[in-house]
Amino acid sequence: MTTLPSGFARARRWLRDHPLAFDAALAFCVLIAMICGSFADPGKGHGPTFGTRTPEAFSVLLMVLAASALVLRRRHSMPVLAVTGGLAAVEYIFIDPPAPVVMSTVIALYTVASRTDRPTTWRVGLLTMGILTVAAMVFGSTPWYSQENLGVFAWTGMASAAGDAVRSRRAFVDAIRERAERAERTREEEARRRVAEERLRIARDLHDVVAHHIALVNVQAGVAAHVMDKRPDQAKEALAHVRDASRSALNELRVTVGLLRQSGDPEAPTEPAPGLAVLDELVATFRNAGLPVEVVGADRAPRLPAAVDLAAYRVIQEALTNVRKHAGADARAEVSVVRVGTTAEITVLDNGRGSAARSPGAASGGSDPADGTGTGTGTQAGGTGSPDGGGHGLLGMRERVTALGGALTAGPRYGGGFRVHAILPVEARTGEPEPPGPAAVTGERR
Repeated sequence: MTTLPSGFARARRWLRDHPLAFDAALAFCVLIAMICGSFADPGKGHGPTFGTRTPEAFSVLLMVLAASALVLRRRHSMPVLAVTGGLAAVEYIFIDPPAPVVMSTVIALYTVASRTDRPTTWRVGLLTMGILTVAAMVFGSTPWYSQENLGVFAWTGMASAAGDAVRSRRAFVDAIRERAERAERTREEEARRRVAEERLRIARDLHDVVAHHIALVNVQAGVAAHVMDKRPDQAKEALAHVRDASRSALNELRVTVGLLRQSGDPEAPTEPAPGLAVLDELVATFRNAGLPVEVVGADRAPRLPAAVDLAAYRVIQEALTNVRKHAGADARAEVSVVRVGTTAEITVLDNGRGSAARSPGAASGGSDPADGTGTGTGTQAGGTGSPDGGGHGLLGMRERVTALGGALTAGPRYGGGFRVHAILPVEARTGEPEPPGPAAVTGERR
């Protein structure tokens, strides 16, 4: 069963979807009101009386024309106002007492005020009020100060004010709606940006973990296979290193993937993220893999902020991994961590010669070697020159450093080898990652 409120709501929606039908119904109602008002005699007593006069045929014609014009009030508001105002003025000039044709002018003036700006409303409203009021006062038989003449001024003024108020409210509601939609779009864009940043961070962590430990596993497994028959003791030691590296990889993967857990998951990661506190253990894994690493400076006190500490650890890990993969069999590496004022400087040097990817003639590649797509000279630029290179190591290091507000340079050393130098602020910055400046281009001659 349809309730009364729902019926009104359905009728309102239908009229909103069919504005011409609504305007036709409004014009018919205005015509009825004008005809009924034309039978009223203002009189000189205590109010109008009905049945004492009948409208003239010319007045009826004017009322029909004025009401018919209201059907087009939305599409042609200004012409409709001009037509109805002119018909009302003609009624005041030629008919006495006049029929209320001015009622159609009031509706047309309201429409103009609700669909135009305020200056236009003021100009058109004052002009309409002036013309109709003067016509009523000058050509009517009643005194100029009669209530009928003042009523023309009042009704046209109220129509202008009501139309302007409706227009202002409509504009206010539209502004609120537009602001809400813009805020919703901003929230969605911010959420997408945060998701993209988190995905990039997790991708960097996964790359660091997999590239480091799998490289060590590959090296130790190769050593074990090479000496299995002749030196079983050394093969067992290499396999033990493989087991330790794989266990470390699994633990770090578990910590990284644990960040993706929902708040209601039963288990959460409890192991802290790696940092410079375990730098000796990291260096030991590379020494066990056959890469001589010397730590010439490791200023780790006081402890760095968590984000900076993790970034420093990952830079050293990735740089040493690239040395092990690309620098050659006789390469040696050197690591230093130095606090300079409000920054921490991380430097990783090597003296390796590398493979074809780091030949001097490859330095003329068209792309930046730092992103792993070029063929630049240097130990760690050989993303495409090495068959096992992923090509994202230096790019990941640079993104991680610049995300904290630091700077990273990587390139070949004069006389051979490669140098990675990162400057990290002690206080991590939590903003948009800035693009690296010109000084961060890999392959520069130092």
